[in-house]
Amino acid sequence: MTSPYLITSAAKPIARLVLAHGAGAAMDSAFLNQMAERLSERQIETWRFEFPYMAERRCGGKKRPPPKAETLLDAYRAVVVDAKAAPHLPLLIGGKSMGGRIASMVADELYATGAILGCVCLGYPFHPPNQPQTWRFTHLAPMRAQTLIVQGERDPFGTKAEIEDLTSRTPLSASVRFAWIGDGDHDFGPRGGQGYTRKGNLDVAADAVAGFTRAVTND
Repeated sequence: MTSPYLITSAAKPIARLVLAHGAGAAMDSAFLNQMAERLSERQIETWRFEFPYMAERRCGGKKRPPPKAETLLDAYRAVVVDAKAAPHLPLLIGGKSMGGRIASMVADELYATGAILGCVCLGYPFHPPNQPQTWRFTHLAPMRAQTLIVQGERDPFGTKAEIEDLTSRTPLSASVRFAWIGDGDHDFGPRGGQGYTRKGNLDVAADAVAGFTRAVTND
């Protein structure tokens, strides 16, 4: 039977990170391929998976938008069960965009039981593009699980200026920390002439995840 997981191993891994995909791109998107490769170089094993609606596309299913976030929580929980059953490593969960949001929605319950040590969100979708009045962050305010949000400074799903304004009015939990990617968009890509490169930004993002991972696994 073919495994439903895309596992990128690492030499002498210090942790295992489960990563879910974004709303419209699969687990083998260019972004996740590049991040998994960089994390492997930093001793982090990654397990990527697809929610049922995305997996159906590989079988010739009709392309549909993702269902409501709340309907995907059990699928994420099931992956964590499998990841815990594998040879033991400290476990973290996370994902790209929507995948990170789903991970953050189950993180506290899993953290409370000791199943995971933390959560990593790569480009968190604070609001839909061009709809800054539609916030998706209320569960982050009381968050207890150690959480890292790696966010491009000009991400259309939540820019640095928007998030700093938001958190000045509605503080997020002290367990939530940010790593800002210079001039980065939703995939951390910068504009030309700003002093940043896409490769460099992805390296900075991977370094942030690795630093966070080492911090939570050494606590």
